[in-house]
Amino acid sequence: MLDALITSKTRIKLLLKFFLNSSKQDYLRNLESELGDNTNSIRLELNKLEAAGLLKSFSQGNKKIFQSNTEHPLFGDINSILMKITGLDQLISRVLNNVGELNEVYLTGDLAQGNDSELIDLILVGDINREYFSELVIKAEKYIQKKIRFVVFQPQEFRDKRAKILQGNDLLLWEK
Repeated sequence: MLDALITSKTRIKLLLKFFLNSSKQDYLRNLESELGDNTNSIRLELNKLEAAGLLKSFSQGNKKIFQSNTEHPLFGDINSILMKITGLDQLISRVLNNVGELNEVYLTGDLAQGNDSELIDLILVGDINREYFSELVIKAEKYIQKKIRFVVFQPQEFRDKRAKILQGNDLLLWEK
């Protein structure tokens, strides 16, 4: 749906990456391997987004680090549009806030890579009522018209296996 409004697939991936998780910071070479696009197209889009004020950058050693500019007047609107298009806004308001002692939620899969998908893949960290959560997921799937797939880890288990569980493109979607 977003590709009808924005023709650059690289720009869509960058917007999803930086605007779904505003604390996310990254640099060009890492984005190249993560997004699977060539350096020139990523650099071009980063420069355009920075010139528009949507991204800000700073130097860290010899790397130029990019992050969303949360103070930009359109930040909230862009974030809201992306959340609605992906169905994450309804997932958060209808499901995640009502399931128990949830500590973190990570978005994985195609959406985390910046690709639109009919499947929302989640990693949940916390002590939740899985049966109740499954019921809420079924209701949310009907409402957002997307399938939701999830895995739940206890906090200690997640800390112990974090490096094996998380991939480079997984996004922290929600945190307590």
